[in-house]
Amino acid sequence: MTRLAYGREAWQAWRRDPAMLAAITWTVLAGVLLFSVDGANTQVRLFWIFQPPLDLLLAWSSWQVFRVAKHPMRRFWRLMACGAVLFTIGDTVQAALSMTRQDQWSTGGGTVQSACFAVGLSLIIIGMLIHPHPNRTRRESLAFWLDSATVLVGGGVVAWCFAVDSAHQDANTSLVGSLAAGAVVLTSSFAAVKLVLSGNAPMNKAAAIPMIVSAVVNSVGLFVAPPSAGESLPPYVYLVRLLPSLLIAMGPRTQEIIARFDETAFGARRRRPYSLLPYGSIVVVFVTLLYVLPHNQGRTDAQLWGVVAGFGAIIALVVARQLAAFHDNTRLIDQLDTTLTELREHEQRLRHQALYDELTGLANRAHFREETTTALEKAEARPGSVALLLVDLDGFKAVNDTHGHQAGDLLLAGVAEKLRQSVRSGDLVARLGGDEFAVLLRDCTVRDAEQTAQRILRSMKEPVDVGDLAVFANASIGIACAEESDDVRTLLHDADMAMYASKHQGKGTWNRFQDGMVLN
Repeated sequence: MTRLAYGREAWQAWRRDPAMLAAITWTVLAGVLLFSVDGANTQVRLFWIFQPPLDLLLAWSSWQVFRVAKHPMRRFWRLMACGAVLFTIGDTVQAALSMTRQDQWSTGGGTVQSACFAVGLSLIIIGMLIHPHPNRTRRESLAFWLDSATVLVGGGVVAWCFAVDSAHQDANTSLVGSLAAGAVVLTSSFAAVKLVLSGNAPMNKAAAIPMIVSAVVNSVGLFVAPPSAGESLPPYVYLVRLLPSLLIAMGPRTQEIIARFDETAFGARRRRPYSLLPYGSIVVVFVTLLYVLPHNQGRTDAQLWGVVAGFGAIIALVVARQLAAFHDNTRLIDQLDTTLTELREHEQRLRHQALYDELTGLANRAHFREETTTALEKAEARPGSVALLLVDLDGFKAVNDTHGHQAGDLLLAGVAEKLRQSVRSGDLVARLGGDEFAVLLRDCTVRDAEQTAQRILRSMKEPVDVGDLAVFANASIGIACAEESDDVRTLLHDADMAMYASKHQGKGTWNRFQDGMVLN
């Protein structure tokens, strides 16, 4: 079954899931009651009473995913389940306390609820941050932690602004509760996004989206109350602040449903080579600063200085991240230069192998034909200025048969060196194959070609060291001087005719091709 088919079945199951439908219905009912009752105290009680069932759904779904997940995904979902259990305990305690209190209007929790919430949230964030990332180098890990620290500072700044804003708190709200509530704003949101983009996320993107939206809605809920609310809040504020509990519970439930149909629900995904999350933190903190400035007149500077300090910390972390990136870029450029150098050297080796004979280091047949063609094209205006010598060793097969192929190879290499020493620097010596060599003479006369053949034959009188033996190499040479209409093929043919004429004359000599020359 294809992934598209998996997706359709999972979507149908999600739409018909009883737990999901019950949670949505439960939240809608809470909204109806919040808008129906009068009095902030009753609304606060409803707000807390409707929290524990949603927390239970989060805990149950996280535990179910933990049971089907594989290591290391299991650790993340275990921490998620533990955090959800703490949410349930804290909200249940707060719901019970709200039934005994009067004059409530804020959604801030008490000490028990705040502590459970803070510990549970910390477990979830730690699970996100310590989740292993495959094939990540030390520098990539450093960049990841710098990015994480940046988004954590961003969440802390928003939390601080909410915590010290006494205008939106009542006597039942603790500083710890405010800090814990504010910390979820950016911390969980950015950590979840970072986890999804890491390439090894323990959740599907469809499951991560409602959890990310939960953090965004929670951040909106912190500041949605009108400044003139006094000691009461509009019903929509309570509903907005209740919605994150539904959304965060929908994430694990969605993951549980996907895992039923898709065996790769926890599979690795492509990791992006960069992250824009730190810059998102800068934007959020900057917007927070714009929000604080007009509301800070005539009040303590603690809120403003907290935002400024956080803004400075984020800039410092981003600068450190950029310095690490610059260092990585420099290292990558150096590696690229090294790689390009190696590629150029490899290209040169390949070109040399394609153009030159491996045994003797001379030009091969293909290279010789190219160079001869070029020389003939350049010499069109000067017929007779290009000559070709074909050199064929005499008795080479006997050396191979008597002393072995290694001795034959040494003899060929020695002959190649003699040929190189017998020609000018602008001439080209090639091995056409076997014991057959050729010499391309540029800008030469007939006399120059004949003298070159004589020098080659004189050099052959010196023996070649073949291991412990000294072997004399003998050769027959054919000379062909290019005419106006000659090409490589005809020139080689003429030189070959002249070379065989030399062999018929007794070998160890040379002949120049003449019109009408035939083999006897």
